[in-house]
Amino acid sequence: MEPRCLLASLLLLLLSSLPPRGAAASLQERKNYIVHLRPRDGASSGDSVEEWHRSFLAQAATLDAADGDDGPRIVYSYRAAFTGFAARLTDEEADALRATDGCVRLYPEVFLPLATTRSPGFLGLHLGNEGFWSRSGFGRGVVIAILDTGILPSHPSFNDDGIQPPPKGWNGTCEFRAVAGGGCNNKVIGARAFGSAAVNSTAPPVDDAGHGTHTASTAAGNFVENANVRGNADGTASGMAPHAHLAVYKVCTRSRCSIMDIIAGLDAAVQDGVDVLSFSIGAYSGTQFNYDPIAIAAFKAMERGIVVSCAAGNAGPEPGTVGNGAPWMLTVAAGTMDRAIRTNVKLGNGEEFRGESLFQPANNSAADPLPLVYPGADGSDTSRDCSVLRDAEVTGKVVLCESRGLNGRVEAGQTVAAYGGVGMIVMNKAAEGYTTFADAHVLPASHVSYDTGTKIISYLNSTPNATASIHFKGTIIGSYPSPAVTFFSSRGPSKASPGILKPDITGPGMNILAAWAPSESHTEFSDGAGLSFFVESGTSMSTPHLSGVAALLKSLHPDWSPAAIKSAIMTTSDAVDRTGLPIKDEQYRHATFYAMGAGYVNPALAFDPGLVYDLHADDYIPYLCGLGLGDDGVTEIAHRPVACGSLRTITEAELNYPSLVVNLLSQPITVNRTVTNVGKPNSVYTAVVEMPKDVSVTVQPPMLRFTELKEKQSFTVTVRWAGQPNVAGAEGNLKWVSDDYIVRSPLVIPAKSE
Repeated sequence: MEPRCLLASLLLLLLSSLPPRGAAASLQERKNYIVHLRPRDGASSGDSVEEWHRSFLAQAATLDAADGDDGPRIVYSYRAAFTGFAARLTDEEADALRATDGCVRLYPEVFLPLATTRSPGFLGLHLGNEGFWSRSGFGRGVVIAILDTGILPSHPSFNDDGIQPPPKGWNGTCEFRAVAGGGCNNKVIGARAFGSAAVNSTAPPVDDAGHGTHTASTAAGNFVENANVRGNADGTASGMAPHAHLAVYKVCTRSRCSIMDIIAGLDAAVQDGVDVLSFSIGAYSGTQFNYDPIAIAAFKAMERGIVVSCAAGNAGPEPGTVGNGAPWMLTVAAGTMDRAIRTNVKLGNGEEFRGESLFQPANNSAADPLPLVYPGADGSDTSRDCSVLRDAEVTGKVVLCESRGLNGRVEAGQTVAAYGGVGMIVMNKAAEGYTTFADAHVLPASHVSYDTGTKIISYLNSTPNATASIHFKGTIIGSYPSPAVTFFSSRGPSKASPGILKPDITGPGMNILAAWAPSESHTEFSDGAGLSFFVESGTSMSTPHLSGVAALLKSLHPDWSPAAIKSAIMTTSDAVDRTGLPIKDEQYRHATFYAMGAGYVNPALAFDPGLVYDLHADDYIPYLCGLGLGDDGVTEIAHRPVACGSLRTITEAELNYPSLVVNLLSQPITVNRTVTNVGKPNSVYTAVVEMPKDVSVTVQPPMLRFTELKEKQSFTVTVRWAGQPNVAGAEGNLKWVSDDYIVRSPLVIPAKSE
């Protein structure tokens, strides 16, 4: 064959092997996106929402797609809480959509992490005819939405004894079809599964991780007597609002939560008619609000009168780590209680130190003194946390291991046991301070503070024949100091809006006992026995406490806005512990407001706060314009056209929030606030300021007189340095004090960076 013919044949063969242009597009991998749209104008409002959404896909679809390619596909059409839809798109289709008129932006699918018997009593909720808990009806008539991993419907915490039928206007559905031993009832009135969390189109929203069952029962579990974990933390378990209804939205698998499914669950909850939305899922800190689908959807929920209670996150103690920080959300930090599940460490020199562990079997193999060893003495990181061990080094001994952080302590014990160790002491790192976990260890163990750990290491270095024993003490009530902020609880300031104090509030989030969903895939103890209740820690646990408290307030005050409920919770919170001293952080130092928010929740005071700082959806618009988001950015959040130029914008400090952050330089700053009387009709309040001496605060007028309920009064707060500006900043309180009420607002002057 001649060279030219050979070349032509090769070219023809090459071309024939290439797919058509449309087929090439079809071979591209399709990815999941949330498609954010501008609000519809009147011209397109005649179409259904689904038809409107499909019209965008029609413009983006490849015109000459190959046979067998169904084209882009809508996964969810969001209707109530978000303007847009979720879809599966190729890169080419995504680019085409971005260029389509009416499309704001595309968010690629991301996955977010999942962020009791004692806590009601610790918070002052007691049974009795005169108690606030009883008077609130235990949350009767209120619907709490739980966005999580589903629930175990057969758990006794979800029985409907004493609970009324669902409220009129409830629009939810139940997907618990043919679930053995349980389903929907007057307690669980709605249950749905979404996306990958549903596994398949017919799978019910049954919990396969335990997390959702735990959070749902913490918020609204019914009364269950004799709840405990192998005898520890024994008592009558209940949620904060035991007679509230639950609506369950399974948007998470065992380890992660798709942003598409989260928005779908939130959208469904708003349509269904919930009153409180509980969101124990981590969020990225610092995302500008108009780029945050969760903040955008939560704004619409707030506008519908729904309280959105969210986890601050478990990224502490570093500053600026708080997530879910929009001011229309209640952002919850995690604190301790006065209950400890105690195991003590006794050294050979007679010193005894307190620690914690949930694993306390009758046959304690480390009750007598045993050789004590610290593998980390060799200087290796993997030896310090017991990731790498040697048989001869640990066999028959008690092993000191450094904490691996928020997780990994039980795994360290498994490693110690596998190499022949008999007992384990987990010591905190310096940053973790005094926060200790009651874990389901596999061998006798004690989790001790960093301070205790350093003392144990000093003892080890003082003698070649160090010994230790571990002693089980069971459940101890009255542990001190309590409450305190945990090390892992994410800290402010919020990077998205540093002029709004975040977190808002602290609730119980440490070693919380609540309902559990046992599973073969996650047995909690080494013998594999299933458990009906279990102990967990995190802002995931503190959040449903506040969701339940919000439900109690909603039941008592159905006409209160989400902002009024938040204000009542914040201004009545405790800034001091049970001994009257300032609440401490994980280092047992004075906790800052950036660690604990306004303080530790006190439900018994929140139901009757005297005054509230109220806000409605329109009140946030001047604030959002003041953030510099522009007309488009504010429109994306508000779900309606906004022209910032036609408004008087306000600074963050001027938003009518229950706390004040004043970015004070050399010149005085004056901000306005308005309070609404929800206490006694005829009442007089006097302003009391508690600030360091180098800060001068003037309140005008210094006295507020009310003659009727729902009456509003405004005042100004002027803050100035009394001397030279302090780069370290300052913290204090503004209180409105009457004969019957103390309405406290944190006042923060942020530190100045170098």
